Amino acid sequence: MKRLAGCRSHVGFDHSWYYASGQALAVSGPLDGRRTADVCVIGGGYTGLSAAIELARAGAKVVVLERYRVGSGASGRNGGVLGMGQRKDQDDLESMVGLDWARHLWQLSLDANALVRSRVKEFDIDCDLKDGELTVAHKARHEQSLWDYAAHLEKVYDYGEVAVVSRDEVVAQLGTHTYYGGTLDRRAGHLNPLNLARGLARAAISLGAEIYESSEVMAMDRVGPHHVVKTSAGEVRCEHVVVACNGYLNGLLPAADRYHMPINNFMVATEPLDEPLASSINRDDVAVVDTRFVVNYFHLSRDRRLIFGGGENYTPYFPRSIEAVVRPRLEAVYPQLRGVGIDYEWGGTLSVTMNRMPKFGHVGQGIYYAEGYSGHGVAMANLGGQLIAEAILGRPERFDQMATLKQRTFPGGRWLRWPGLVAGMLFYTFLDRI
Repeated sequence: MKRLAGCRSHVGFDHSWYYASGQALAVSGPLDGRRTADVCVIGGGYTGLSAAIELARAGAKVVVLERYRVGSGASGRNGGVLGMGQRKDQDDLESMVGLDWARHLWQLSLDANALVRSRVKEFDIDCDLKDGELTVAHKARHEQSLWDYAAHLEKVYDYGEVAVVSRDEVVAQLGTHTYYGGTLDRRAGHLNPLNLARGLARAAISLGAEIYESSEVMAMDRVGPHHVVKTSAGEVRCEHVVVACNGYLNGLLPAADRYHMPINNFMVATEPLDEPLASSINRDDVAVVDTRFVVNYFHLSRDRRLIFGGGENYTPYFPRSIEAVVRPRLEAVYPQLRGVGIDYEWGGTLSVTMNRMPKFGHVGQGIYYAEGYSGHGVAMANLGGQLIAEAILGRPERFDQMATLKQRTFPGGRWLRWPGLVAGMLFYTFLDRI
């Protein structure tokens, strides 16, 4: 089997169950000729589409350029977990930035979750949104820390949506003895990520934004007071640029590129399961995430497939067989599914930062970016686009809260950073096993 390249949004996008079952989307493209706009958005994922919605709603003329298809990057391939909090736990953030700032970051996570839910409702986006995320300990020693963290959230942040779940209850909910106890966050949940992205695109278009697919940006130039964003067949002259490429940035904006690292993650979707079996492995139809550093995450689809993610690599390529990577992890959790049919297998590229917190910033005059959601992007990338839009519209307070977070660049430049990342990731993968 031919190896597929990561960091390329046209590679493997049509291999997923999301694509096979997704709702159609009609947009323009490719860009042909010259356009003028207030804002040019580069990237048709959550960050870019969210920014386009906010800007167009405020009356700005917005042009979105997508290299391949709307949602063809991480926004349309991910595990669909609508999480709460930041990628780092609040107690870690308290040590990193202090309690006051940690409270601001917690509020932003509440805002992010609420934003996705409000847009699903406002624009009637059919994306199978369901409530509940069950976090389960894969080692007995992790159980108490999950319970302590739930108590910490309630005591310090007045967040009472997380329930402690015993090991017996985990067995009852998931039909597996693989895991220990955990916690259930009732405000988190899961959804169909590609249908969410396409729904956001329809919303942006309904508000007046123009979206062009198959329109790869080749260069950005400054000409007098304007930016000129160039594709192979056209250009957009604008006052502001939003660079919303995340793991698919590929060096387009060097000032942003040095703060993140693209890594590849892998998923499968089983054949449809009969109703009794599906109910036995996920009684309450929640998202499930375990405590591994390289996490397993899974939920049921609307047609009762188990959508299971697990395993990643740190090279420019996907493995020759994604099923061979993911199936052993799936069957370790669910021995009763040994030999189950796998109808879809796909990979995608996400972006991580050194401290696993998103990187927000601006370059020169009028270029804004957000990246590095580190596997926590369904909610935070949507918020990221909104915060960029607020900054462009003259309300930079929430954007600045994220942009002033200290971040370190990856050492070694674009390609030499790989060996250091691999060594670090392999160390934490080893810890998953002990």
